[in-house]
Amino acid sequence: MTRRLIITENITLDGVVENDGTWFDPTDDSEQGRELAEVTREHAAASDGFLVGRTTFEEMREFWPRQVDDGTGVTDHLNRVEKFVVSRSLEDPNWEGTTVLHGGDDLVGQIRELTAREGRDIVLTGSISLAQQLLAAGTVDELRLFVFPVVLGTGRCLFPEGTTLRDLTLAESRAFSGGVVLLRYTR
Repeated sequence: MTRRLIITENITLDGVVENDGTWFDPTDDSEQGRELAEVTREHAAASDGFLVGRTTFEEMREFWPRQVDDGTGVTDHLNRVEKFVVSRSLEDPNWEGTTVLHGGDDLVGQIRELTAREGRDIVLTGSISLAQQLLAAGTVDELRLFVFPVVLGTGRCLFPEGTTLRDLTLAESRAFSGGVVLLRYTR
């Protein structure tokens, strides 16, 4: 079975995915945080690949491996899966199980090669520019949007002006106790 490429993003009602630290906390231990951690574990169980750009990779590499008693399961997942980081400058990823994809003109071809291999899902999170590029290239099989009931009015959006996606089918909608809604769309 070939792999699917899935984009998972935390997003505000006005489309912002850039986290300024005020609206999303991946270590939230509230009831909603525990619910979101549970669905994240469900999604993680179906994947064996993690794809990010360099900035997101470096942020995650500095944060997740240092978590002790991580109840979300993210640390264990990230340490276990094959990680792919797109970067033209990163030489030593310094995180076991990481492959650097040097991108360039053939990035989409490199991603298609990864998804053509046997395996489970490859999940991209954060990495706004990379997500936008892969959406535009038509290589994304599913969008998982955790929509937070927040309007920021500013910040980087997943869908910049001019983005067109018309071939989406709603696969799931699930509401959580604190008002977050998961919307899963397939292409």
